[in-house]
Amino acid sequence: MAKVIGTVEIEAERCKGCDLCVIACPVDVLTLAEKEVNDRGYHFALIKNADACIGCAACATVCPDGCIEVYRFVEK
Repeated sequence: MAKVIGTVEIEAERCKGCDLCVIACPVDVLTLAEKEVNDRGYHFALIKNADACIGCAACATVCPDGCIEVYRFVEK
């Protein structure tokens, strides 16, 4: 059976740290930067557990600024 692997790309400079993507992720892939901020002064979203991503795109769907892109790969 094929396994779906996901990859998330985040545009950190556009992220305003609303935390919606972190809450929406069913497999706990994302977190907010605790100490770092972007040029706009926001704590931005980071990938903390990339291997757990299933490519569901829930994070990208809830992002109000369109900062997240999700790619899916099928491993046979």
